[in-house]
Amino acid sequence: MTFYNLERFTVLIVEDNGFIRNTLRDLLQNLGVGTIKFAENGADAIEFLKSVKTTANIPGGLNIDLIVSDMIMSPINGLLLARWVRQAKESPNRFIPYIMLSGAADNAYVASARDLGATEFVAKPFSATSMYEKILEVIDHPRNFIACHSYNGPDRRRKATKRQLEDDQRTLTEADATIVYSAGRVVKPKDETDLWIFKLPNSLKEKAGGLGKGATPGEIPNDILEKAEAQLQTKKLDFTDWALNYLAELSDHCTRALANAERRNANFEKINLLAHELRGQGGTFGYPLITVFGKMLYEVTQDGCRMDDSAVEIVKAHIDAMRVVLREKIAGDGGALGKKIYASLQAAIQKNNQKSVV
Repeated sequence: MTFYNLERFTVLIVEDNGFIRNTLRDLLQNLGVGTIKFAENGADAIEFLKSVKTTANIPGGLNIDLIVSDMIMSPINGLLLARWVRQAKESPNRFIPYIMLSGAADNAYVASARDLGATEFVAKPFSATSMYEKILEVIDHPRNFIACHSYNGPDRRRKATKRQLEDDQRTLTEADATIVYSAGRVVKPKDETDLWIFKLPNSLKEKAGGLGKGATPGEIPNDILEKAEAQLQTKKLDFTDWALNYLAELSDHCTRALANAERRNANFEKINLLAHELRGQGGTFGYPLITVFGKMLYEVTQDGCRMDDSAVEIVKAHIDAMRVVLREKIAGDGGALGKKIYASLQAAIQKNNQKSVV
């Protein structure tokens, strides 16, 4: 068994939530990553990566080995950032492995991330193990990079069926492709029929110390992984304070929505973003019911949702349910109490839905 050492890795974390950004930093440090850089959103990441490009070829210059990015951010989200990394001339390396991280793990979001060049997708709530497994996937099983008229990124066909490939009108064999063995200068093919397949050296495996030993898949030592998982759980108390602040902000938006109907749409947009955060984080820190209720709130406040007074009361009911979970420190599904809270929330939703109809 080959044990990897990530001390030579440099990882860029792109995350607009400071608490989660620091959590990811601690997690990656505990997994052994040597250098970690930060960006608060896609726009900051682009400016940082532009600066990296100017120094990459200078002795001692910085190179980014891996990007871990949240998906939903403003003003530039993780999807647009992935597209920029894969296509922009200013990108320091269009082949950088890119792990997308999001609580919005529905098939459509995962497909969008894949189609814009994400290498892997980690769903929130995440764990040390889920992040570790994706890093191992990037190291041990790097996919060939595909460049064609409509796509630049890792080969998307890893898990696709033959029918899906045919539906997607992608080349099934390498017979008609141009094989490239060096990154060099990447130029987007102009002809719609051109297909380039880049088969590049596995630099990450080399950095991790995995070459020269039969090139077998590697592992991170169990004690390191266990330490990272344990450290993640110590964040539970900090998460409670962070989540309560988010619930207070949700309540504030409810108050504003009731006081000013003309700006209610803006309030519901903020409520939806806050619900997305809660949806993604609860399970990570031992509160899966926060994830359940956050997801429910996220779904009922998406574009096109109702925004009458009864809809605001439904938001309040979700807030109340999550406050009880945090106050009572309800882990797992909460057993009988968890079922009671869930039933109470459903009753409040049904009651206010009926009011809306009347």
